[in-house]
Amino acid sequence: MLLQSAPKRLVLHQCVSYTRQIHHGQTRYKSSTVFSGIQPTGVAHLGNYLGALRAWGQLSASPPQQFDHTIFSIVDLHALTMPPAPDKLREYKRTSAALILASGVDPEKCILYVQSDVSGHAELCWILSCFSDFGHLNRMTQWKSKMNLTSNSSVMDAAVENLRLGLFAYPVLQAADVLLYKATHVPVGEDQIQHLELTRHIAKRFNSSYNTNVFPLPEVLLTRTPRLMSLRDPAKKMSKSDPAEQSRIMINDSPELIRAKIKRAITDGNKSVSYDPATRPGVANLIDMVAGLQNRSPEEVADDLTGFSGHAELKDFVADVISRELQPVREKFERLSRDPEYLDHVLCSGAERARVIAQATLKEVKTTVGIY
Repeated sequence: MLLQSAPKRLVLHQCVSYTRQIHHGQTRYKSSTVFSGIQPTGVAHLGNYLGALRAWGQLSASPPQQFDHTIFSIVDLHALTMPPAPDKLREYKRTSAALILASGVDPEKCILYVQSDVSGHAELCWILSCFSDFGHLNRMTQWKSKMNLTSNSSVMDAAVENLRLGLFAYPVLQAADVLLYKATHVPVGEDQIQHLELTRHIAKRFNSSYNTNVFPLPEVLLTRTPRLMSLRDPAKKMSKSDPAEQSRIMINDSPELIRAKIKRAITDGNKSVSYDPATRPGVANLIDMVAGLQNRSPEEVADDLTGFSGHAELKDFVADVISRELQPVREKFERLSRDPEYLDHVLCSGAERARVIAQATLKEVKTTVGIY
């Protein structure tokens, strides 16, 4: 559900592919900044790679004149909404850093840091919470999905009596993440557009309350990637929480393991290759993986594969495509994972650079509201 404060037409106009943004150019701001964050949850799967990590690597490689700042954060404060064991959280932060760097992000061209190392996130979150509506937060879908509730559920329902404030209000922290750096562009998938609309709403309310333009209204860089489904149940989204390890392709899977998992992927009794997600979800899921990795439409991929003799040939082809893409990423990830001192250095340096920008924004915000 889109917030009424931002016209739907405006959102559709601004939802452009990040590749189009990079290579063909859009409106230039006086100062343009890309910001995005990822939760530290361990090794990523193929869906995470296509949906975020690879996009970050491509943004990192964009022409230097395209954006003034490209900032990526490991958002460990968000991880506390469904907290892992403390030792795991510490481990996952380094794992996330290794994954991000292995996916092509250049720490010399971008800022990469851990969210909690910049206190401005939490500080700005409180200020922005004073400009955030309970009704808008109540309509957000993420907290409902994490509690296995329907989209019509409300915080007034008895079923959510154990809902914690952090899970309910974390979209305000997301808004603070973006606005702390005055981000003008945020790469997201379609499932995150609602959060960007809330961020725009909060920024607009703050600006209008003080008749100022402290915060730009961030635009969406829509990462048009397929929604990859479980290899064992194509009706379910690919997820690390699935107890079946055969349901997903992990970034650090060997070529042999990738081939074994793809070989056991659920398809159907029709041996031809065609793209029909409604009636052939298993085959469509395999085609979606190739389409995402090759930056093509699934229909184009399916047309190229119509001559295949059966699903065994299709699965061999899919496994080869995935293995070729992930091999350099896996090798670099494994190498970086063996060098925790380097990872800590990158994150520490990134936090120092991020603090400079964050402190300037906080000073302006505090002056605006009268704290300074």
